[in-house]
Amino acid sequence: MPISAVDTINLAFQHTKRQLFQPFRFWQWTRLAIVGLLAGEMGSGGGNINFPSGFNFPQKAGGGSQHLLAQNFPHLDPAILGGLIAVLAITGLVFIIVLMYISSVMRFILFDSILAKECRIRAGWSRRQGPGWRYFLWHLGFMFVSLACMAVLVGVPALIAFARGWFSAPRQHLAPLIVLGIFVFLLVVIFGIAAAIVQVLTKDFVVPQMALEGIGPIEGWRRLWPMMQGEAGGYAVYIGMKIVLAIGAGIVVGITSLILALIFAVPVIGVIVAAVFAGKAAGVTWNVFTITAAIVAGCIAFFVFFYIIALIAVPVIVFFPAYSIYFFAPRYRPLSLALYPPPPGTLPPIEPGWTPTPQPA
Repeated sequence: MPISAVDTINLAFQHTKRQLFQPFRFWQWTRLAIVGLLAGEMGSGGGNINFPSGFNFPQKAGGGSQHLLAQNFPHLDPAILGGLIAVLAITGLVFIIVLMYISSVMRFILFDSILAKECRIRAGWSRRQGPGWRYFLWHLGFMFVSLACMAVLVGVPALIAFARGWFSAPRQHLAPLIVLGIFVFLLVVIFGIAAAIVQVLTKDFVVPQMALEGIGPIEGWRRLWPMMQGEAGGYAVYIGMKIVLAIGAGIVVGITSLILALIFAVPVIGVIVAAVFAGKAAGVTWNVFTITAAIVAGCIAFFVFFYIIALIAVPVIVFFPAYSIYFFAPRYRPLSLALYPPPPGTLPPIEPGWTPTPQPA
């Protein structure tokens, strides 16, 4: 009988304690923080950080966007500003795609680090390019499919409402618009939950298959689906327990992040204020160079802040992959053999019906 999702919690805790504290190794801790941050594992533990969205630039009454730009950037040509915005937008898109690829490779490095209790970034980066690339392509495809589904879920009801003339006279059709809005909102929420579950199951149960057998994500899902159908209750409890654990970890990491943000903000704001006054005293104005320098400095500050949080969240970064590995190992023989290797000189027992998939050369 495979171990339950509840009993797996203790195994994951014991693994986290052994890997991080028996003995404590500072450089392993820092490497795991880098890998976990780039792999996006902090989000598994609810480590997402929400920044305040109520920040507004000051604007005089009756002033438009052009007046705002002229007020803040009085010596900058609007054409240059527009070109700078376009370059930044394209650069940001390329940066996101590159970051997605790095995150895909780091996912396998994190898996290897948990399995071997040793984090080797350079060796893992050289060895995991193949599965990382396939996982990256799957991420891109899943993202485009999700966006297309969201467009259909929102666009089709909007077209129906538009064809019926509800938008032209909204007060006369307030009731059907409210009902339609609630219906679309529920559809979007359900679809979002389903997409998140697919992402989690791929990360937890398809990635180990890709790492150990060299298969693609589609083949991994083709194998995973019968396993889930044969033990629907066990996997449902796993998802439920992971949500509960993620909420608990998210509260702890969130409170810690808030305290760090307050501590981090004091010196950062001081440096910004000092730089502004020093720039005004030196006659520095906003131009392409100063705007780019400000953006680069802000990105560096954010990365440093997130890395500090990742250092604190390393136990979370280790626990959640360990939780999925110990749950899936009794259900997936190659992972079980990698996690519990047989003694030297002995052959592992052959499971009836099991046919190993050869590793690619």
